[in-house]
Amino acid sequence: MTGAPTTDPPPILAVGAAAIDEWYAVSNLPEPDGGAFASEVTTAFGGVGANVCVALDRLGRDVGLVSRVGDDEYGERARGYLADTGVDASRVSVGDDPSTRSVILSDPAGERAIVTAGESFRRLRLDEADCEALAATDTVFLTGYAPDAVSRAVLDVIASAADPPALAFDLSGSVEELVGRGTEPETVHRLLHAADLFVADDVAAAAYFGGPDAAINRVAAAQRAREDGGGGRSPLTGDDWPRAVLTHGADGMTVVADGAVTGFDAFEVDVVDATGAGDSFVAGLIDRLLAGRDGGDGSRRERVGVADGVRFAAAVAAINCTSRFAQTGLPTRDEAEAFLAERGN
Repeated sequence: MTGAPTTDPPPILAVGAAAIDEWYAVSNLPEPDGGAFASEVTTAFGGVGANVCVALDRLGRDVGLVSRVGDDEYGERARGYLADTGVDASRVSVGDDPSTRSVILSDPAGERAIVTAGESFRRLRLDEADCEALAATDTVFLTGYAPDAVSRAVLDVIASAADPPALAFDLSGSVEELVGRGTEPETVHRLLHAADLFVADDVAAAAYFGGPDAAINRVAAAQRAREDGGGGRSPLTGDDWPRAVLTHGADGMTVVADGAVTGFDAFEVDVVDATGAGDSFVAGLIDRLLAGRDGGDGSRRERVGVADGVRFAAAVAAINCTSRFAQTGLPTRDEAEAFLAERGN
């Protein structure tokens, strides 16, 4: 462990990878049998779980990470980086397997391709203390990259908790990408019906649902089934639940909530690097739609409606895209709100 877990978990706990990204600035994203030239090669901190945590930390939220790294240079660097943030990393364990790491190819337009290696996060399993912490927190974030055994354990924790936390789930990757290392389709189906906030990008939606229209229909049906079963109200606020956001990159977002389907535009910015844009967007949604009123800076904040929450999250993602790497451009709350004010939101 990076340190003994705190007695009481922070109000937000994320289950996801903490990784080192090997970043290549390439002339182009190569086609099959094609090539590219890297004008720069460097490393940065990443991993979906860590990205979401650091984004929430920058927004002033009290957040912790449940993860696993290897006992190697990459794992040591990841733990050292976390120690320099406000993220509670006391539930990051260390194993004998190679640390999870990613090779990211980023072209001049900010588009990227990602290849991930390393067994450390894939072999994460939740122990009794992890489960107790997840049951005691207010909000849990889970990614589709989590091992299926972990995703099932999170669902079991929430189902058995006397006062269950709100659950945010990001579908993350395609079926092929997650085979043998991520959340399986049957578990995704359970998460679709259990999550208070369900997020999927176009690649994931196409892989699991067959396309955007099918995704909307399946999500809406799951929401109706939950509401008809009496589980459609938030344990925290009493608001209508659940909510789903389907993301389309620069083409915006589609929100399925409260019996309606609504489209939202993305903000136009000069994109430097889109790595981590989806993770920062999810963090913004968690901050505005799920997280408790008491922010990390001690102030009291009311939750906002779906539209305002989505715009805030889109602002967080847009700002992050104006800097290289997954985390260097993550904004503070004041910076995100100033961005929105400049655009009349």
